[in-house]
Amino acid sequence: MALRPPFTLVTATQKVLNAQNLWNTKNPVAVAAAYTPNSVWRNRDQFFEGREGIIKFLTNKWEKELDYKLEKTLFTFLGNKIAVHFQYEYHNKHGHWFRAYGNEHWTFDSEGLMETRDCSCNDIPILEKDRKFK
Repeated sequence: MALRPPFTLVTATQKVLNAQNLWNTKNPVAVAAAYTPNSVWRNRDQFFEGREGIIKFLTNKWEKELDYKLEKTLFTFLGNKIAVHFQYEYHNKHGHWFRAYGNEHWTFDSEGLMETRDCSCNDIPILEKDRKFK
């Protein structure tokens, strides 16, 4: 069953958990299927549209961000909009670990597919011993 707007606390929370689990698969094609064909994204300083753009972006992301592990938390919701706080950890090809902190604003179409994703995020270097997500 698709989770469609308008969201309730239960359905918004489930939508966030579903997104977290989907992103943790690190499967760009599967993740892109949760977005409208013409979805509009801002990720940090990058702007692009459509599922092909999402697949390209995520493929590049997960080629660089190794052993990626994400946690998302519902911040607020109203109607067809959800805001989340997230953090994730990864290391680069040199073995240096990072934790990213950020916020996303999502807007959904009537079928429950995400049509806009606006993401602000910052990375901080961490030591492997300081990882939260193992």
